[in-house]
Amino acid sequence: MVSSEFVRLWMKMTKEWKMHLEESLAPGLTEGQLGVLELLLQHQPMKPSDLLAYLSTTPAAITTLLDRMERGGLVTRSRDDHDRRIVWVTVTDKGRSEAKRGIELRDAYIGEALDRISSHNQQLLVYLLGKVANS
Repeated sequence: MVSSEFVRLWMKMTKEWKMHLEESLAPGLTEGQLGVLELLLQHQPMKPSDLLAYLSTTPAAITTLLDRMERGGLVTRSRDDHDRRIVWVTVTDKGRSEAKRGIELRDAYIGEALDRISSHNQQLLVYLLGKVANS
């Protein structure tokens, strides 16, 4: 059955990519932190609650993740000048450089994997995955 084979290949591929990325990013960054940095660089400043729309996790998990990222010097959190209940998250210079490093590592690894197929098939793969993902 095609769906079973798709699931098997998808799980194998994503597991390998995730393991490679985690090893390459260590010790300064994790895959999850890279995703948060990318979001922040596109939309900063953001409130921690704004991240919920992009990440499939809980508010408590986001708080824990941001705590680690702040301790690692990747982000800063600051209170809003007009409403002290609001916390804004922004990327630090270190976070910016770690995000750049992480994106370059990820792009190189995925680019290497995609280079196994022709440019035409790469475009076709992206198109078909877009159809499957309904985007």
